Amino acid sequence: MKKNLFIIALMTFILSACGNKSQTTDNDLKIDQVATPSSDLISSVTPSPKNTESAEYAAITTKDGQIVVKLYSKEAPKTVANFLKKANSGFYNNLTFHRVIADFMAQGGDPTGTGTGGNRQKSELNTIPFKRGSLGLARTAETKEYSNDSQFFICFTDNGCQHLTGDYVNFGEVISGFDVLDKIKQGDKIIQLSSKTK
Repeated sequence: MKKNLFIIALMTFILSACGNKSQTTDNDLKIDQVATPSSDLISSVTPSPKNTESAEYAAITTKDGQIVVKLYSKEAPKTVANFLKKANSGFYNNLTFHRVIADFMAQGGDPTGTGTGGNRQKSELNTIPFKRGSLGLARTAETKEYSNDSQFFICFTDNGCQHLTGDYVNFGEVISGFDVLDKIKQGDKIIQLSSKTK
């Protein structure tokens, strides 16, 4: 009986030791691969065009500096694609912020500079809260179904813009350059708008 108990105890110890060794080796391997990939692996990986930085970020340059925005390509894919296409074609370069309201927002992107220009596109409404730095699309008061295809606005404050949530397309947010945003005045030029950021 004692011999059988000894054999069972010994087998249990051996099996548990093997299981622990295997588990430790697997975990060590996963950590090493993530933390220190070989230089060959890094140089051989090329990102697909859909996942590059240019597909997710844009830079708005004014006389006071650059505002970098992160775009919501998952929540508003057609809006973001249209915005980047226009940006990279030079469409926005030298247009003005034609409407600026303190504690609310700065609006630009109208090719006529009057607030009446641009075409329309189907609205990709979402429930992302509008806040300081949110990037939205202008639209007429008549319908939420369509938004302007070129006119955009950037929120100055949380309180000024939170009531727009769900009623206007929120397609991005400022991630750097808030000091530049705060200096925008009506009539200031968009010197350049591009997916190429510093």
